[in-house]
Amino acid sequence: MQYLGIDYGTPRLPELDAAFVPMGAWMHAYEEIAKHPVKIAVETANGRIVTRETALIADGAHDAADYRYLERLVKFLLWSVGGFRVTVCGADALTARLARDYAPGGARAFDAGFMDDVFERGLVIASCKEAEVPAACGEAVSIGGHTKGCRIGFDAGGSDRKVSAVVNGEAIYSEEVVWHPKTQTDPRYHYEEIVKAFQTAAGKMPRVDAIGVSSAGVFVGNSPMVSSLFIKVPRSERAFVKDIYNAAARALGGVPIAVANDGDVTALAGALELDAGCVMGLAMGTSEAVGYVNAEGNILGWFNELAFAPVDLSESAMQDEWSGDYGVGCKYFSQDAVIKLAPAAGITLSDTLTPAEKLKEVQKLLSEGWTAAEGIYRSIGVYLAHALALYDMFYEIHHLLLLGRVVSGEGGRLIESACRETLTSDYPALAKKINLLLPDEESRRVGQSVAAASLPRS
Repeated sequence: MQYLGIDYGTPRLPELDAAFVPMGAWMHAYEEIAKHPVKIAVETANGRIVTRETALIADGAHDAADYRYLERLVKFLLWSVGGFRVTVCGADALTARLARDYAPGGARAFDAGFMDDVFERGLVIASCKEAEVPAACGEAVSIGGHTKGCRIGFDAGGSDRKVSAVVNGEAIYSEEVVWHPKTQTDPRYHYEEIVKAFQTAAGKMPRVDAIGVSSAGVFVGNSPMVSSLFIKVPRSERAFVKDIYNAAARALGGVPIAVANDGDVTALAGALELDAGCVMGLAMGTSEAVGYVNAEGNILGWFNELAFAPVDLSESAMQDEWSGDYGVGCKYFSQDAVIKLAPAAGITLSDTLTPAEKLKEVQKLLSEGWTAAEGIYRSIGVYLAHALALYDMFYEIHHLLLLGRVVSGEGGRLIESACRETLTSDYPALAKKINLLLPDEESRRVGQSVAAASLPRS
């Protein structure tokens, strides 16, 4: 098979999506023939700089492939690492084009705006000479694994909030309470609900030594810079939102608190359970959520917002309504993937149903023996195998935890099986290296609570 003049072999394709062009397989093929050296540096929070050395073909006959490769690579780096400045050495003309794409009104203006929301200093993409390439610096974040004492673990979900009282690593009390953070414009609602949860857990223990919070979003320190929980809160309340978790801890007497992305906490929970490192947690729910713990059991401090990172190079790939881009992860590893593949499986879903209801309808058909529905989950499993070949270029993955509503029940087993088969046929080395895991629901929930509680030092 070929894409932009690059032959990337004959990878196994999803049975319901023959147009799929696996980015990982294509990038591997491209890099085999690319010889013109290029260096990239991404500057992010706390002085951290992540660098990558690669190459372009740069022969004048593969201009389209060169730009596609560099543009997709930089986009993947931005959404995995996060950053406010990208410096490129060895590709001046392509870098200038990249800068135009990330300027206001450009094709990647959403990405640039998101980075500005997080780092509050704009996004710069610039060329440099060899001697000016920033050096890599910054270490992984040693967070979690602190189990001694009386701790609160708080999981801030979009539809319910869960809090646990954890004593010496054991959850002695847990509760789930329905709340509606995504519809509230006043962040004091969020604050009061968070404090109420903290106080409930505190009442179950003789004291509180520390509080750990797991939440969707991107955090700098304990501040939620971008989070769907506060999607309706006006920007005029931004200062209040940035301090919300620290303020809640102060309400309990200034207890030490640490906040982390829920994907990272999921990976941390898996690492604690497995007593191993190089763990990636991938949750397929409303969107795609990813977290990672390295070989030393530490969190990298990266975004890991792979819902917006590309996985499919097909020109006919589904568009993400939020970012406006095509072929990004949220359309392949979420309920949206099930919905988009349903017509190809001969399943018609009513437009009156919500996305969550559409997923439930497909799951119901699968449980009733509708064999056409099986193809949906097998296709997602093939997507996943090819994505792992891409993700492993940026993360060293030894264990993958599959989580979320999409992988519940028989669907999860079909995804896992198709992923294993595709890894074996197309990426045998990865098949031997990566251990796929489907945790049961109970251990997932309790493990998440204990992991969140273990985030801060007391």
